[in-house]
Amino acid sequence: MATSGEIPEQQWQPAPHERSPIPGSPPTPWHPPHRRAAYGSVATLVVMAGALGNGIVTANLVNLQGSLGLYQAEIQWLPTVYVMTNVCANMVLIKFRQQYGIRLFTQIFLIGFVLTTGAHLLVHSFWSAIAVRAFSGIAAAALSTVGFLYMVQAWPAKHRLKGIVTAITLPQLAVPLARLFPSSAFEPDRWQTMYLFELGLALLCLAGVRLLALPPVERVKAFEPLDFVTFPLFAVGMGLLCAVLGMGRTLWWFEAPWIAPALAGAAVLIPAALLIEHYRANPLLNTRWLGSGDILRFALVAILVRIVLSEQGIGASGLLTVVGMGQDQLRGLYLIVLLATLAGGVVSALTIDPTFLGRPILIALALIALGAWLDSNSTNLTRPHDMYWSQALLGFAGALFMGPAMLVGLTRALQQGPTHFVSFSALFGITQSLGGLFGAAMLGTFQVVRERAHSAAITSGLTLADPLVAQRIQQNASAYGRVLTDPALRQAEGAALLAQQASREANILAYNDVFLLIAAIAVGTIVWASFHIFRVRRENLARIAAGEAGAKNG
Repeated sequence: MATSGEIPEQQWQPAPHERSPIPGSPPTPWHPPHRRAAYGSVATLVVMAGALGNGIVTANLVNLQGSLGLYQAEIQWLPTVYVMTNVCANMVLIKFRQQYGIRLFTQIFLIGFVLTTGAHLLVHSFWSAIAVRAFSGIAAAALSTVGFLYMVQAWPAKHRLKGIVTAITLPQLAVPLARLFPSSAFEPDRWQTMYLFELGLALLCLAGVRLLALPPVERVKAFEPLDFVTFPLFAVGMGLLCAVLGMGRTLWWFEAPWIAPALAGAAVLIPAALLIEHYRANPLLNTRWLGSGDILRFALVAILVRIVLSEQGIGASGLLTVVGMGQDQLRGLYLIVLLATLAGGVVSALTIDPTFLGRPILIALALIALGAWLDSNSTNLTRPHDMYWSQALLGFAGALFMGPAMLVGLTRALQQGPTHFVSFSALFGITQSLGGLFGAAMLGTFQVVRERAHSAAITSGLTLADPLVAQRIQQNASAYGRVLTDPALRQAEGAALLAQQASREANILAYNDVFLLIAAIAVGTIVWASFHIFRVRRENLARIAAGEAGAKNG
């Protein structure tokens, strides 16, 4: 018997043009409008459930730190461990659904996510939070895939590319949307709110996929014995690398004793896995294809874009925190970013051109460069409304880039055959996850280094022999006149306040340097990528012209 909303498998008889070229992916038969709308609704729910939970955790780390009673270095493990499990999950999840079907695949991970989140409501500790975040990373990979497949069903064949772009863009809305949640809902004495919200989303997703099934997939024997050798090697190696990138800036690179052994382990395990894959007849990762020039260039561009997009999470929010802005005061800014991201996704879907996917990528990079340059003149008077325009450009650019970038790699993978899809999925997930982590680590470290340089330059000029410095200390000391009667103590407090002001100015100057670095990376990427994008464009046009000429002569 089929469950409610599930069509018995024998009733699905897809035509040849409706079959998916990728094993484990459902066919795309005709659906009536009401069923398409239902598929689109479930897709949106599932995708947002996979991304929003981690976005809320990341946006409320300070409140969660208080509820768990942790140090900053400990709470930073929560978003890090999420990426550690998420980065390689698609490699094995794709084969799982190819061999066992999409429905079992979906329900296993949704039920597991429900049980893990529910257990954390009963056992609230650091290690239970780590377990929830770790399983959330795997569940998010599964949910993004399920949401993608549901969204494809929601669009007719002539608009299917728009559906693909929409499904890829939706997760980009999670971060600004998470920032709009009222911070009072996640105060230390209300920590259950966050996990109840995640649990509710997971239950809604489980109900949705139970009521509305995807068309049955064609199953194939996908797993091979060597998969269970190379995947653990590769996953553990990538996990160690993610741990270093996620925690290095917080613990500082040369101070935590485990960072060097973790890097050494990653340097051994990842090449070992790739070496095994290189000589397999049916590899999990096709290293020869992944090592080709076009794919390496695609991966590098994807990583560079993820690095410069870190401007929002590291640059803008960090600067506004330095000038004293709290979460509630940033809500208007993130509303603008949310609307701009939504607009970028709509424009990307409506203007997608499969014959020239490089154009929106170059436009997105140009918008990122412009937005970062606009932020590079920030001062201690900068407020959220001063960044509306620049951050809107970045949000729009991020959504504009994601769909075409995915399609560039996807078309190249499908040209080589369906067996390359696992390799592409692994590559795309790694570029996005590692690019985001590396961007945050690199830009955050650069900001700290520049802050120290600016601080040294500023404090070297602060001497009591300078009448302006003496006047500023006296002004600062006068603020304590009603509470401190000792002149020497007032003078000391005035000097301490001046040191705080100097530190703030050094941080602001360092963030301006970060913005200029991001703009420079974006411009450099435009120049470098343009040569290859327009070369591919000329080759495609020549191929189309040759085909048309041959058709006329024939």
